[in-house]
Amino acid sequence: MDLQPAPPSPPRPIGEGHSGGSAALPAEATGKGIKWRAIRLHPHLEHTMGLELVSPGKNPPEEINVIIEIPKDSEPVKYEVDKETGAIFVDRILSTPMRYPCNYGYVPSTLCGDGDPADVLVVLPLPLVPGSVVRCRPVGVLKMSDEAGSDEKILAVPVTKVFGGYAHVEDIEQVSSHWLERIGHFFEHYKDLEKGKWVKLDGWGGAAEAKQILIEAHQRHLDSKA
Repeated sequence: MDLQPAPPSPPRPIGEGHSGGSAALPAEATGKGIKWRAIRLHPHLEHTMGLELVSPGKNPPEEINVIIEIPKDSEPVKYEVDKETGAIFVDRILSTPMRYPCNYGYVPSTLCGDGDPADVLVVLPLPLVPGSVVRCRPVGVLKMSDEAGSDEKILAVPVTKVFGGYAHVEDIEQVSSHWLERIGHFFEHYKDLEKGKWVKLDGWGGAAEAKQILIEAHQRHLDSKA
């Protein structure tokens, strides 16, 4: 399947409709109340700010673009990128004092069953800046579910041109068992102190399964725009 990004949707004001709440924007008084309004950018800027312009990759699902939301080993804060504006919101502070073992992000122009883009864990010895885009190869998938349903995490390594340390890694069997155990332990326990939330791990799948998930997620995204 030829994965291509769908045409970007008209941008909306930063903060509108996000789970983190509306951002405080300049207001104008209307009688006794306040009417909030967004400052509109120049039309050219409005259409270059959105991350929807980032393609799913050069040759997906073999090579994918991953937009980073959370750096490896950062403080226990879950950030989420607003997909239309590129703004980085604080989704929540983790109740458990645990740090993400990998750089965490998503593949643009994908849509999974939970209504979000495909989540990706990027294995690297260094943290990446939120909002940056890194070219990767999918090598496996952590199959898991939580209180909201299925919630797979694609495992990926940077392409060799970006980082040559994982040039030999093609599938899940070539990933260190220590890394897999660390990742599994994090996701199994990072919601332990959040009431009403839970996580169940269902094992690891290989590169072929990860790529199939990405193909289906991209098709679901296209169908949602039709």
